[in-house]
Amino acid sequence: MRKLANAELERKNIDEFKAADKTPVIIILDDIRSLHNIGSVFRTSDAFLIEKIYLCGITATPPNKEIHKTALGATDTVEWEYEKDILTVLDHLKKENVSLFAIEQVENAVFLHDFQVENKKRYALIFGNEVKGVSQEAIKKCDGVIEIPQLGTKHSLNIAVSAGIVIWDIFQKINQLTAVQSDS
Repeated sequence: MRKLANAELERKNIDEFKAADKTPVIIILDDIRSLHNIGSVFRTSDAFLIEKIYLCGITATPPNKEIHKTALGATDTVEWEYEKDILTVLDHLKKENVSLFAIEQVENAVFLHDFQVENKKRYALIFGNEVKGVSQEAIKKCDGVIEIPQLGTKHSLNIAVSAGIVIWDIFQKINQLTAVQSDS
């Protein structure tokens, strides 16, 4: 085996990314303190052609040197918008028939491996503050809550890790559903 050079990876340029069909997933980051976490979520969102990121509350916005350090240019490709109040964003997305899911630990949460996507549905995934998580007010507006199963002694994962796990899982499920329906 030989490692591939970047030129061999055939990645999209910025214009091709912007023109590409997007994965019908919107990411909402609410009150995220770490600039590196924000940048990492941008980079993951770029990798999986995520539709848009909303930055809410105290979440910093590009351009920012520390966000850029982990985003590596993804702030130029992934569409994003800042809105101070997450509840405003959630109300707006509800009107657009986007299904809202918090990533959190609550009563009756659905484990990620049990979560099923539906055809032609758009999803918004809410990730909350590194210490306090997703606010109860935001959870009340959601259609459901997804929990990442954890078996060790810790009660949470880093936000960037959580986003990577959830985005990858839902990206795969959407693509599998699309592939099955294309074969039918």
